[in-house]
Amino acid sequence: MQITSPAFKDNASKALKDPNLRKAMAIIGGPMASRRVETARELPEFEALRDQGMAIKQHVMAHLDLYLERFEQAVTARGGHVHWCRTPREARETILALCRKREAKTVTKGKSMVTEEIGLNAFLEQHGIQPIETDLGEYIIQLAHEPPSHIIGPALHKTREQVADLFEEHHPDYAPNGIKPGKRSTEPQTLVSEARSVLREAYFKADVGITGANFLIAETGATVIVTNEGNGDLTQSLPKMHIVVSSIEKVMPNLEDVSTILRVLARSATGQEMSCYTTLSCGPKRPDDVDGPEEFHVVLLDNGRSEMLGSPLEDLMRCIRCGACMNNCPVYHSVGGHAYGWVYPGPIGAALDPHMIGLEAAQHLPNASTFCGKCEEVCPMRIPLPKIMRHWRELAHDQQITPPLQRWGIEAWAWLARRPALYHLATRLGIGLLAALGRRKGRFASLPLAGGWTAARDFPAPQGDTFMAQWKKRKGS
Repeated sequence: MQITSPAFKDNASKALKDPNLRKAMAIIGGPMASRRVETARELPEFEALRDQGMAIKQHVMAHLDLYLERFEQAVTARGGHVHWCRTPREARETILALCRKREAKTVTKGKSMVTEEIGLNAFLEQHGIQPIETDLGEYIIQLAHEPPSHIIGPALHKTREQVADLFEEHHPDYAPNGIKPGKRSTEPQTLVSEARSVLREAYFKADVGITGANFLIAETGATVIVTNEGNGDLTQSLPKMHIVVSSIEKVMPNLEDVSTILRVLARSATGQEMSCYTTLSCGPKRPDDVDGPEEFHVVLLDNGRSEMLGSPLEDLMRCIRCGACMNNCPVYHSVGGHAYGWVYPGPIGAALDPHMIGLEAAQHLPNASTFCGKCEEVCPMRIPLPKIMRHWRELAHDQQITPPLQRWGIEAWAWLARRPALYHLATRLGIGLLAALGRRKGRFASLPLAGGWTAARDFPAPQGDTFMAQWKKRKGS
């Protein structure tokens, strides 16, 4: 996928002025976050499962080559094929060759962040193959010609009214029961029924079905998708060829380990105990099977992930793409996913995207955080996202990627902070001066070097002593 725009600050500024986005994003900070709390509380062993899941993923990363080779052997034994791809280009070319082998004209697709990562849809269209997204959220944004704004809810930035307008534009012949509707309804169930009706024919016409994978099971060679719609099952079982596109870190030792992580996945993602569908694909159909694909292919993508092993970024390989960090991030709630400019938004994007697209292109993302720590608190795999963002901040400073004024300011503060007596004196003088200047109004509408704050809100005048002075008084009392 091409970078939509790496200018996070400009993207965020536009997002803050979008009333439709404000309305659509309200669901993230409220219901989705609160449901996670409720379902986690109902499972006494939830925290223990997080620890177990983290240990499983750490074990896999330490033996990744072993489990990937075992997975390939198991897939081959079942009559499938594994294709190793180092770059997005190799993955696209491999998928295109497989589609051409079937002389495919249309391809149905399940939701897959990896296919977004490699820009598959646009590539297939350029070569005369029509990809049809079958996940409702992905289908909506495909009609809108937009990238996903969330890992598990690609169209969460869309309001019901916007979806109804898209359907009216793209479904001119839609007529349930032979009766063309009058005014378009914005009721969710009505819109879902319309999408289901329109997509039904696509499943039967598709020459190839493409899905992602939440997990790859090394022991059996099975791939696993976790969904809340039946589209994934139809996508992989009706066409003659099923192509699974996955990144290498999705491999797991066995089904028991997968079941451990499944117990925290849905709870972290949508607040459900379990997703509606957990589907295992075990290769092409056997002679006695009544349905299933004749060919089964797994395209494994590296795209820089091997380089993360043994580095400060290795913890990111534990990510199970649940979206919990986004659901609980105040910055993401304010600006949505498109502001981040690439496939992976929110805190996971702020930590991962600089590696994937380059720190220079993504230099603003590690700074797009309040460092409140909520993302790490809710991550089912306990990924230290703030720590990784600090790593990128330090690297951007050391490589002189950040603006000179910002580097000089940080260096000046660091010089002062290393001299505690001078630092305490400076803060006392600064607090006293600001308190005196702001005594009449109790606030500042503008301040030198604080324009980022005062452009949107007033800065309150200090009240009382510095933090350190107050702490010493309380400690001595």
